[in-house]
Amino acid sequence: MDNDYKASKEAFVSGMTGSSVGHINMVSLSSLISIALYSALKTRLPPNKHLHFLAEVLLLVGPLLASVTIFANTPGKLSLILLVPTLLLLLLPRREAGPYLPSSLTHSRASSRDSNAIPPLPALTTYRSHMLLLTFLCILAVDFPVFPRSLAKCETFGASMMDLGVGAFVFSQGIVSAIPLVKNPQYLTEPLLPKVTVVLRKCSPLLLLGLLRTISVKGTEYPEHVTEYGVHWNFFITLALIPIIQVLLHPAMVHLPISLLGVLVAISHQLALSVGGLQHFVLEAPRVGVISANKEGIVSVTGYLAVHLLGLSTGTLVLAPTPSYFKRRRQQLARPPTAPPRPRTPSSDSDSDDDVPDAPVPSPAPVLEQRRENDKTATELCSYAVLWWVFLGALKLFGIGGGISRRMVNIQYIIWVAAYNTTFLLGYLVLDLFFFPSPLSKSIYSPTSKLKVHPDPDMLKATRHMRGRELSAGGSAPALLEAINKNGLVLFLLANVMTGLINLSMQTMYMSDWSAMLVLSLYAFAISAVAWTCRHRRLWKF
Repeated sequence: MDNDYKASKEAFVSGMTGSSVGHINMVSLSSLISIALYSALKTRLPPNKHLHFLAEVLLLVGPLLASVTIFANTPGKLSLILLVPTLLLLLLPRREAGPYLPSSLTHSRASSRDSNAIPPLPALTTYRSHMLLLTFLCILAVDFPVFPRSLAKCETFGASMMDLGVGAFVFSQGIVSAIPLVKNPQYLTEPLLPKVTVVLRKCSPLLLLGLLRTISVKGTEYPEHVTEYGVHWNFFITLALIPIIQVLLHPAMVHLPISLLGVLVAISHQLALSVGGLQHFVLEAPRVGVISANKEGIVSVTGYLAVHLLGLSTGTLVLAPTPSYFKRRRQQLARPPTAPPRPRTPSSDSDSDDDVPDAPVPSPAPVLEQRRENDKTATELCSYAVLWWVFLGALKLFGIGGGISRRMVNIQYIIWVAAYNTTFLLGYLVLDLFFFPSPLSKSIYSPTSKLKVHPDPDMLKATRHMRGRELSAGGSAPALLEAINKNGLVLFLLANVMTGLINLSMQTMYMSDWSAMLVLSLYAFAISAVAWTCRHRRLWKF
């Protein structure tokens, strides 16, 4: 690559100061409204199998691309364009799903093989897929002038879409890391060495990818932003290290709520930055050795760990049958084996979330046999969203941390990422409850006592087939988003490779807006086509 163009390209993506939190929320709002439009179409109009893929690309990928390019400076217009047809469709009567075939009333083979499997949560799939799609689009779009500089990664302080995307990736990683904890809370008390060995084996491909990316970037003289992670460090290395450190904290998770542990890590990290001199080290220290050369990547690991823990806490809420499911079992693990059961009183949460006897947990409870109370989960997520936004407001009011900084992953950045992701996950869940209501996803209360009624376990087993009926009736995530979520890592690698090839083959920073939109549209379509083609199999499982 020409040295002059390389220098110009590095300057093109450097020195950014970002936008505002409100603007980022408005840009992101189109993702929620696009799901509302898609759901309204699905529940009001008959499907067209021949145009299924094209319709999903147009409705689910198109708005995201438009929101970070041609409508980035006027996000309200795009929201209005999507909202008007959505409201008009809601005036139409709901389409009847029709009778179910006898085959749909039988248990799936997967269910019979794994009675402890966690049932799918369409809102989580949609949230993760949209996060991945925005990441795919932004890593290439940032190289074109059609992508506003206010959405590019900030140099030191500031809020931008790309800064948020990195944190959202880690937060999402934390959510799915809750799966083994929800399946079996006793996993927290198992010996550390075997768990670390397993996690290290699973994360080794990411470490290898990080090494290969460093070699390829240096070998091709590809333009890079050194203040992002450092000279040799990159995001793959950060993603690989965090789950390993998280496992080492399992003994603490037995005695502390994971959300509190995440906040404590965030506060400790901020103290190290402000009082311990790490902020001065990151911003001022010369790059004279391996440590100082990669100071941003090394120092930010603790901050990203806090983001991951807050995502992990969210995962224990949304993946479990009820928000209190994991909390109660964690409390049981923390009690001494000889401790007597806690006496039940009318005020001891007997009418809320999860009425479980306070006895030691002898074995993992089968999650599939229990109803997932999404209305309770939505209420809990709303509480956390309000808490994180208020916390962020207090940090800004008192000037703690000096502003949002993705470069150092300070406490304002950590809480902002938690607030944003919790809010938008809540938004997807509310849309799911509105468009695809189900008696199995809501709490049931006695009309006389007003206490929650817990269905008989035998009845739950007998109605397990209803979950399949709900999914076949439309209560699942869009097929394209399911496909993207299934092979997210492979598609992320493909997006990085395609981004590199496009940048090496054309001078993106000098292209007109319409030429850039053509390239970006073909790029988005290609990634969607690969995801769609491979939607029935997982390409890389480790």
